[in-house]
Parts: sequence; structure tokens; C-alpha cells
Amino acid sequence: MKVVLLNYTKDPDQICAAAAQSCYSEKGASELFRTTTDERAKKMIKKVVGMGHLSVTEHAYFTFSVEGVSRSLTHQLVRHRIASYSQQSQRYVSMDKAMYVIPPAIAGDPEARMLYTKSMDEVWKVYRKLAKKVEKEDARYVLPNACHTNITVTMNARELWHFFSLRCCRRAQWEIRMMAWKMLVEAKKAAPILFENAGPGCYRGPCPEGEYACGEPYEKGEVPTDDELIVESSKADD
Repeated sequence: MKVVLLNYTKDPDQICAAAAQSCYSEKGASELFRTTTDERAKKMIKKVVGMGHLSVTEHAYFTFSVEGVSRSLTHQLVRHRIASYSQQSQRYVSMDKAMYVIPPAIAGDPEARMLYTKSMDEVWKVYRKLAKKVEKEDARYVLPNACHTNITVTMNARELWHFFSLRCCRRAQWEIRMMAWKMLVEAKKAAPILFENAGPGCYRGPCPEGEYACGEPYEKGEVPTDDELIVESSKADD
């Protein structure tokens, strides 16, 4: 899996802070933006976000390239509706090369891995044969959810906050959880004030999952490594 932050709103912390200040000032955002320091931005964003006025964080956009993930992941990802997506097309891009994701729980079990890879090899044999007889858009129907894909994702800061709250949680499916943590790390580099407290719900208080809580809340600021996420997913993938 590869996650790259391609582009984002210039000075996202200051833009959102200026927008917030403009709601309480006679001055326009253009003037407020020029005089908004990091310290002022942090104070203002903390104030308005704490009051639940999250609309000001919608003025900052972030575009990510997510590569080498499964179609299973992207089926979950596109459920987040306040976003823009551009995904690799199986109609126009040949899937001749067998590239697919192997879940850690399967990779760690020799028998399961053998069954899995055998099934995948057969699927691609069928795909290649079909692709010689019919259009790729029809041959692709046999391809699995595990098939590699690339997708470009654009979200504003408010939607990213919501996305991180749900998908960085231990209860999220392992692959999209790994992607979410990678995105969060990049988002924090670009906008450290906006995303200072972003992450799973347990960062900010009691687990919002209620009776479905995992019982292992993250410490505020804790960022799991890829290896830790893989170990978690191989134990139990819900």
C-alpha cells in the first residue's frame, strides 16, 4: 500500500482560522488571514471546533493518491460521501498481471494462503482467456475484491476528521484502517493545528462504539506502525 498527499489548500490552518474569525469580526477573511499567526490559528480553531462549529474546517481540502489497495477497501471508502474519487478503470486498464492483496490472517496461515493463492491463480487464468474473447469490461466480472486498484481521493478537513474517527478505530477493517492511519500522518504534517486531535474517537474521550468497544483504547497521539496493524488484523478481522 502506498499513500501520498498530492496537494492541499495552501496554509490550511490559517485559512480555516481566518474563516472562523470572520464570523465574529467586522473585518473580512482577506485581512484576517494576513494577520493570523500559528498561535492565533490554534486558539481560534480550538475555540470554534470545541463549540461544534465545524463548517469552518471545510475550507481546507486535501488530495491523496492511494495505490496498491484492494477493491474491497475502495468499496468501503466510497461510502464516505463528502469526497471526490477517481479510480483506476478495469474497463480500460488490462488486469492481465495477477496483482492482489493477501489479508494478514490468510498470509500467516500456510494452508489458508495456499487455498487463497490457488484460487487467485485460477481466477486470473479465466480472466486472461475471457479477455481474448470479449471486452475487458465484461472479462472483469470474474475478478475478485482482492484485485489491486489505485484511487485518488479528495476530502475537506471536516470530512477527514469524521473519516479518521471511524477508520482509525481498532474495529475498522484492517486494510482501510492502515490507509486511514497513513493519511492521518500526512494530514498532520500539512495542517498540524487542524488535525492536532484527529484520530480514533478514543483519542478524545470514551469510546463512541459503546457495547462494541474493543477495550483497548489508543493513547492520545499514539500512532500504530504497519506491523502493529498487521498483527492486530491477523488476530481478529471484524
